[in-house]
Amino acid sequence: MSAVLTAQEPSAKYLVNLQPPLVRHFDLIAQAPGGVARLRELILTLAVQGKLVPQDPSDEPASELLKKIRAEKDRLIAEGKIKRDKPLAEIADEEKPFELPASWTWTRFGDVSINRDGERIPVSSSDRESRAKIYDYYGASGVIDKIDGYLFEKTLLLIGEDGANLINRSTPIAFLAHGKYWVNNHAHVVDATHHQLLDYLALFINSISLRPYVTGTAQPKMNQAKLNSILVAVPPLAEQSRIVTRVEELMQLCDALEASGQLEAKQHAQLVNTLLGTLTQSETPEALADNWQRIATHFDVLLDRPEAVDALEQTILQLAVRGLLVPQDPTDEPASVLLQKIRTEKDHLIAQGKIKRDKPLPPITDEEKPFELPQGWEWARFGDLAQISSGVTLGRKTPISKPLLLPYLRVANVQRWTLKLESLKEVVIDEKEVDRFKICSGDLLITEGGDWDKVGRTAIWRDQLLSCLHQNHVFKARGVTAEWSPEWAELYLNSDIARSYFAASAKQTTNLASINMTELKNCVVPLPPSSEQSRIVTRVKELRSLCADLRQRLAALQSGQKQLATALIENAKS
Repeated sequence: MSAVLTAQEPSAKYLVNLQPPLVRHFDLIAQAPGGVARLRELILTLAVQGKLVPQDPSDEPASELLKKIRAEKDRLIAEGKIKRDKPLAEIADEEKPFELPASWTWTRFGDVSINRDGERIPVSSSDRESRAKIYDYYGASGVIDKIDGYLFEKTLLLIGEDGANLINRSTPIAFLAHGKYWVNNHAHVVDATHHQLLDYLALFINSISLRPYVTGTAQPKMNQAKLNSILVAVPPLAEQSRIVTRVEELMQLCDALEASGQLEAKQHAQLVNTLLGTLTQSETPEALADNWQRIATHFDVLLDRPEAVDALEQTILQLAVRGLLVPQDPTDEPASVLLQKIRTEKDHLIAQGKIKRDKPLPPITDEEKPFELPQGWEWARFGDLAQISSGVTLGRKTPISKPLLLPYLRVANVQRWTLKLESLKEVVIDEKEVDRFKICSGDLLITEGGDWDKVGRTAIWRDQLLSCLHQNHVFKARGVTAEWSPEWAELYLNSDIARSYFAASAKQTTNLASINMTELKNCVVPLPPSSEQSRIVTRVKELRSLCADLRQRLAALQSGQKQLATALIENAKS
């Protein structure tokens, strides 16, 4: 049992008596994906079915409460204080979703409530700007602003009238408003003859699906007639108070479990980052081997969730690009020779008119080098290693003599390590421009912009389609020699080191960031000997495959936890 759920708590004591199998597995349910949310749903479900607190035979039955409500509403109608509602449909046995305790009764929402929607007044946001911010201004999801006046000055029940929350229920759809406040026309305003009823009605509405009462999908709405028709399970008034109190206690338990889980996740992430950090701080392969051995015995504890595996994979990349993942071979031809071959081949292609000569890139300064290179490696600017080009610009006003309709890659199609080709768009292009924008096998595709942490996403084109272009927001990098390794470049550009460069170099707005071609060309890249590049790429593929397998196992484990938690919860409901 969770340390949060202690025997001293009355809610815990009662749950032990009521649902012993459920409480025994409280931690298991809470730790499953979405477990605390499912516990909240279960608590509400048990509450409105009369299974959360014991019935007291001395309580006045709900049937008597309904008589008192009818009598009080008739009095208010006679005094002209409220209007008489249209009669609601009789309740058929087929409508009743579950059996009620003997002292409970079924009724329609409109028969136990007083609707005050007619007193709402919407105020536009522009009008509110010039008004003093004194009283709460409510909308469908709660307080959305402040205003200088109020319409109500007693506690009332508000229920969202429209919006996606009617369906997805990301926040409670029913809530109490207190004090002095204003309500716009996006929340139903509900009063009752017995104030205690409002707490229970809020709980009940939040426990059920409102889909049967909602019209529209693009803009969901629950009008007053639909709201009034909702079938409500009504307990005796005294039992309502006990239910509301018990639910509040158990929701506090859920809050504590949720906070505990978030704290544990944060602490685990800190532990993972600290221990994996000892690997990336290794200066030599020997130091790495020692550090790896030291933490490998704790992998079962460290790698128990997908985000920890993600951190390990990124650590592997950092070790790879620093030359710490595989041993160096002194017989390898040094990277300086590879650099010279690339320069020679570029000059040859320029002389043939196949590519244009780029402006010389600036020398690499010591401040730009993020780490010390192993023997035989070299630093180079990315623009000196490959031919980089932009893609086709959509909506150009250029004449087309021989139009061709071809698919093209957008930023959304280019992910890290992979290309998503399920939703390709097409563009009309002149036949003479195809060679310029066409993607060839081995080309690197690099995103220009997006969220700040997604700039520079890189993947290799492997002839997935016969003919495909790239948009101008996706850069293309093509090697000029057979010894060029796109796999090595892909590995480096997807590492945290390169990602940090892109984040620092990118032009950023509120939600988006982007790099230009100059910044991409200036990216400083560590270049190992060709043979070592192959060894590193092979090793990284092996380790990333192991990480993928581990993620699958964790996903299967989480799925099993979720299924077991669901089974326990469904069993508790029955």
